[in-house]
Amino acid sequence: MTLTQYQLAEQLEQALGNPNQPDSLMSFQHTAELDEAEQFPHDEIAWLYQWGLQNYYIPTECGGKFTSFEEFVAFVRVLARRDLNISIAFTTLFWSFLTWMAGNEAQKEKLSRLMREDQVAMCLSYSERGHGSDLVGGSVIATKTEGGYVLNGEKWPINRATISGITFVLARTAVEGGNRGLSLFMVDKSELNPSQYYNLPKIKTHGIRAADMSGIGFSDCFIPTSTLIGREGEGLELALKGFQITRALCAAFSQGAADTSMRTTLNFAVNRRLYNKTVIDMPHARRTLTHAFTDMLICDCVNIGAARGFHVAPGQFSVWSAVDKYFVPVTLEQVMKDTSVVLGSRFYMRDEHDAGVFQKMLRDSAIISMFDGSSVVNLHALILQRRQLAKARVRRKPEKLEALKARLAQSFSLDQPVPTFDATKLELISRGADDVMQGLENTLAQLEALKVNTSDPTLDQAVLSQVLEFGQVILEELNAQDELITQSAFEHGHEQSFESFDLAKQYCRLHAAIACILMWMHNRQRNREALGDFFSRGEWLVLSLHRLLSHFRMALERPPEAYYENVAQELLRLHQEDKMFSIVPFQLAKSSTKEDISHATAPELQLH
Repeated sequence: MTLTQYQLAEQLEQALGNPNQPDSLMSFQHTAELDEAEQFPHDEIAWLYQWGLQNYYIPTECGGKFTSFEEFVAFVRVLARRDLNISIAFTTLFWSFLTWMAGNEAQKEKLSRLMREDQVAMCLSYSERGHGSDLVGGSVIATKTEGGYVLNGEKWPINRATISGITFVLARTAVEGGNRGLSLFMVDKSELNPSQYYNLPKIKTHGIRAADMSGIGFSDCFIPTSTLIGREGEGLELALKGFQITRALCAAFSQGAADTSMRTTLNFAVNRRLYNKTVIDMPHARRTLTHAFTDMLICDCVNIGAARGFHVAPGQFSVWSAVDKYFVPVTLEQVMKDTSVVLGSRFYMRDEHDAGVFQKMLRDSAIISMFDGSSVVNLHALILQRRQLAKARVRRKPEKLEALKARLAQSFSLDQPVPTFDATKLELISRGADDVMQGLENTLAQLEALKVNTSDPTLDQAVLSQVLEFGQVILEELNAQDELITQSAFEHGHEQSFESFDLAKQYCRLHAAIACILMWMHNRQRNREALGDFFSRGEWLVLSLHRLLSHFRMALERPPEAYYENVAQELLRLHQEDKMFSIVPFQLAKSSTKEDISHATAPELQLH
C-alpha cells in the first residue's frame, strides 16, 4: 500500500523510467553527457512541463494542484536521484511561493497562468558580488518614479538568471537602507526594455556544470508599480519568510542524491568479489553502509516531519526550517563521503561505474548546503533564538500541553491529513516555540505508557526500553544545554562565538533524535502496512538514537549486533526490490520495466 501523498512521486518515477537504463529519460548516462558538455537541459525541463509537474508548485486556490509539502519533497527526491542539475533548475519554480505568500490577486493570477500555460520559470535575485549573504547591505537600488521604479545594479551569482522569464528582485527602496529599506519585486523580463537590463556570463562551477549559473544587471531599468510584492519596505521580511519554506525543500535534493549514491555503491558492493567474498560481506563495508543507511532514515524523520509541520505549526519554522536545512544536507554530504570508501577508486571516476553518477552526485550536492542560507547562516538563525527557546521550555504551561501533543501527532502521523498551508502564519521568530523540543517530556510519558501494554505483539519491549533510556539522555542533554544558554552572556549581532555555533549543532542533533522517536511512536501501528515491519519493530530507531547521542556521550553502550544486521538486511532488500531508501519505501522504476509510460501526463496516470 502506498500512502496517498507518495502516489504522485511513484507516478513520476514510473514515467521517467529507471535511470540506469541508457534509453530512459534523464538516464545517468545522458545527464552525465549534458554535464560534460555544460549544456542546459532544455528538453528535459520541457518534458516535465509537458507532464504537468509545474501544477504541483501552484496552490489549488491559485489554479494548481499543490496540496502538501510532504507530497512535494517526495517528488523532488524522485527528480534529484536522477540529476541534481535538472531537479534544481526545474524547482526554481518554488520561488513562486513568494507570490502565493504575499502577492495580490492580479499577481497570483498572472504567475499561475505563466507557469501553467507558458512554461515560465523564475529565479531569485537576492545576492550580490560584493555582499553575499548580507542582504541588508545590498546595493541594487529601486528609485521611485512616476508609475513605478527605476532599477540599477547587479545581482550575482543567480541560478537561472539568464534562462528564466520571471526574476524576484530584492532592491533597496530607502536610501538609508536598513531592515525596512528593502522591497521585493516580481519582474517579468518579457515586459522590460531590452536596453535596460543585461545578463552576466555563465559561471564555471565545480558541480551542476550544466546549470545556468550567471547574473543579471539593471541600468536605469523601469519596472511598473504592479511588480511590487507586498508593501514597500517589506522585502527583507518576505525574503526571510520565503527562506523558511525553501530551506526545508532544499533538503529533498540532498535526499535524492544520497539515495543514488547509496544505490550505485550497492550495485558495486553486492557484485564485486575480493579475497573470495563480495564487498558487502566484508565487515567494515557492511557496517559503513549500515551506518549510512541509518543516517538516511534519521534525515527522513527530520525532513518529512518538517514538511508536514509547515501545515501544522508554520509560526515555528524560523526554528524548524533552520534545523532541517543545516542537519539534512550536512549529514547526507557526510553519508556520501563515508560510502565513497566502499566504492573505492571508482567514486572518483567520471564514467567507469554507472556512468560516473557517484562522482557527479558528490560534486553536485556540495552546493545544497549553500542554497537559501548557508549552514553558518542557519546555525546563526538558531543561535539568535536559542535563549528564548530555553526560557520557553522552563515556562511551559500544563494547560497548553494537550494542544502541543495534538500538533505533534498531526505533524508526525503520516496517515493524518494536514491543514492547508497558510503562509500568512509564518513568523520571523518563533517566540520560543519548538513543539519537537518542548514536547519531549510528554513524548517520553507516552512511551512509558506503552510499557504496560505487554499484549501488543508488534511491540518489542527490549526496543522500547532502549528508546526510553536514550530518551532520558536526550532530556538530560537538552536540560544541560538550556541551563548553559540561560546562564551565558548574550552575544549580539554576528559576534557569536565558536562555542555558540557548536551548541546550535547540538540542538539540531537533539531535535533530530526526538523527530525519530515521534515518527516511530506515531506510525509503528497506524501505518504498519505502508511502512512495513522493519519500521514498526524499531531497531533502526535504537541505532539512530545511538548514532546521534554518541556525539554527546562516547561511552554509550552499543546496541545488539543483531540490530545492525537486521538494518543491513533491510538496506539490501530495498536495493534488490528497487525501493526508495526511506522510512516510506515507495516503489521506484525497475530495470526490467517494459511498459512504455514515459509519455503519459500526470492526470492520465492511475493512482494505485
